[in-house]
Amino acid sequence: MKCVERFIAGVAGAVCITISTAGISQTFPAKPLRMILALGGGAEVLARLVAQKSGESLGQPMVLETQSGAGGAMGAQMVARAAPDGYTILFAASNSQIYHAFLSRSVLYDPIKDFTPITRIGQAVLCVVVNPAAPFGSFKEFTDYARRNPGKVSFGTSGIGTTHHLAAELIKQLAGIDMVHVPYKGGGQVLTDLVGGQIPMAFTILATALPHVKAGKMKIMAVVNDRRYHTIPEVATLREMLPGFEMPPGWMGLFGPAGLTTPVQRRLNTELAKALNHPDVRLKGDELGMAMDTSTPEELAAELKRDIGTVSRIVKAAGIQPE
Repeated sequence: MKCVERFIAGVAGAVCITISTAGISQTFPAKPLRMILALGGGAEVLARLVAQKSGESLGQPMVLETQSGAGGAMGAQMVARAAPDGYTILFAASNSQIYHAFLSRSVLYDPIKDFTPITRIGQAVLCVVVNPAAPFGSFKEFTDYARRNPGKVSFGTSGIGTTHHLAAELIKQLAGIDMVHVPYKGGGQVLTDLVGGQIPMAFTILATALPHVKAGKMKIMAVVNDRRYHTIPEVATLREMLPGFEMPPGWMGLFGPAGLTTPVQRRLNTELAKALNHPDVRLKGDELGMAMDTSTPEELAAELKRDIGTVSRIVKAAGIQPE
């Protein structure tokens, strides 16, 4: 008889837990949410639109707050310390979630243990551009020239340890060439110096390069992403021309603090993915040169772990040291 009573009590407890868990997803959210943007530049335009559409989908306003200091680490740290109730989420990129751990000696959060993945957003389309006066115009001409002239080809990026920098380091390793890195504090000056002839080649975001390309001041030599981009389908990827090349992490994603309940995580994934796939958001993504691509929380978690390993290998081979 006691065994039967214990069984009934156990079933009743399980039912209560199920009802309680289901109730969370039905009542959430009950108040406005905050989206912390750990990025700067054009991403803010996209994030603001995503926050607006997400708020409409969730039935509660979503307020955007920009905290892009220290390469996004300030915003990431803020969310890592937030209450795990789903009302504070992080709009971040691989800069804060991966690269920061390899470039800074004072990392105050763990990119895996301190966050709950929600969904991937997509990634900026990166490209390799050259000055029309450079002694090479195609990728093959570039690698041939670099082999004949070791250490004489310079390339510009938006900084040490960025996706752009690591892409160049991977090219050096796979193609067996030597180039000189010229790091800048931002992407704007990179293109200014490329147009001016101070550097022959640069790694940059497609959206910022296109006006110069259309004006005939630079040429796109290759797409860094693993797939060709639909607005410039004629431009091949580095992966097509250099066997073994895979774009270093350059994605953006949405995260919550560690400890989000599964129902809240699922609700956020569903509604945020709905907002990200809204025609207005996808159109804005195209305007900004963003390849939009949502995911399940599990897919984002797996990508994060895989990419940490990828960056670790490239950084170690290139001898990049944290500051």
